[in-house]
Amino acid sequence: MLIWFLPVFLVFLMAGLPVFFGLLAAPGILLFLNGQEREITLLYRNLYNGMDSFPLMAIPFFMLAGELMNRGGITARLVEFSQALMGHFRGGLAHVNILSSMLFAGLSGSAVADTSALGSMLIPAMERQGYSRRFAAAITAASSVIGPIIPPSGIMIIYAYVMGESVAALFLAGIVPGILVGLGLMVVTKLMADRYDFPVATEKQSWKARGQASLKAFFPLMTPVIIMGGILAGVFTPTEAAAVAVAYALFIGIFVMRTLKLSDIPDVLSRSATTSAVVLLLVGAAMAFKTVVSLSHAPEIMAEFILALSDNPLMLLFLINLLLFAVGMFLDAGPAIIILGPILGPIFTSLGVDPIHFAIIMSVNLTVGLATPPMGLVLFVASSVSGERVEAISRAILPFLAVEIVVIGLITYIPAISMFVPRITGFA
Repeated sequence: MLIWFLPVFLVFLMAGLPVFFGLLAAPGILLFLNGQEREITLLYRNLYNGMDSFPLMAIPFFMLAGELMNRGGITARLVEFSQALMGHFRGGLAHVNILSSMLFAGLSGSAVADTSALGSMLIPAMERQGYSRRFAAAITAASSVIGPIIPPSGIMIIYAYVMGESVAALFLAGIVPGILVGLGLMVVTKLMADRYDFPVATEKQSWKARGQASLKAFFPLMTPVIIMGGILAGVFTPTEAAAVAVAYALFIGIFVMRTLKLSDIPDVLSRSATTSAVVLLLVGAAMAFKTVVSLSHAPEIMAEFILALSDNPLMLLFLINLLLFAVGMFLDAGPAIIILGPILGPIFTSLGVDPIHFAIIMSVNLTVGLATPPMGLVLFVASSVSGERVEAISRAILPFLAVEIVVIGLITYIPAISMFVPRITGFA
């Protein structure tokens, strides 16, 4: 009877119950009906145990670092740097939007933060230059999914925690796929710019102007270098790296750039605490949910079902991509990883798929789901920032989603794309 926990959970979601309560209520009700009242205690005890983890402390620290950098005007410097490099191309501001997302990804690791921070700045600027508001919102939402792929990445920290993988290996494996998504979006933008005669943002900058923009962006761009360099050199763990990122953001914001005031700190702490609390509560609830997954023997049943469909790993990867894409339309990436990771990960590892490779397939697919209609979270954020209806943004984003799906296919069937950097650095 416990195997019905997932359908009951989905019914709760469709009824509008928040994910956190659905993750606890569905298994709790079924345990009670199954006469396993004592297991309910275990379920709710795991709610706390799921959050009581040193590796998970990296999530609120990275979120705090992103808030500090955004409040300190670092986002504006990244946009200025991107515009100096690419503003002279046709469709320049659209390219700037994508490049800024790639750079911002190395600071925050959050698609929502990317959409909110860059969208509030670039969507009005693109509209003033003649782009439609829905196109500006669509390119912002589509490029924001790069945030959780290029390190640091909150969802990869969650995956590593749940599945016992190396955070550093997952961070490294996300670099090339993240860049590939960005380049793919730029190709689509170039084709659309030529066809629809998009405007040029600025005149071609001199090397002196580019150098000045680079100097302004130097300290922000050093953030991912410090994070990844420290982790790879063994100087600090990913959690310690997140704390270092916060200290670095404070230092450059207050003492170097002098754009962050002490009076800004309480609001920054409040905003990051609220966001972190939501994520950690979901992680705790999902870890409790995982308890019932184990008790119900769902992984074994799911494995038998999947392996009965085909014995060809390539076909199974295709089918799982369809499943993950569908799940990503309705469920946020973090809970989806915690629910499905323990079920799907061991199946494909047993078929010879490298666990780091499968982690990237799953993470990228679910991250793209954040921008996929009808329930993609960043679509609603982009709608809030731009004032454009979600339906209009959903139509405008389709060409960009198409190229992201192509990238998912390349990542799935060419393991070297995600495994190259981990292998040359000795993490795989």
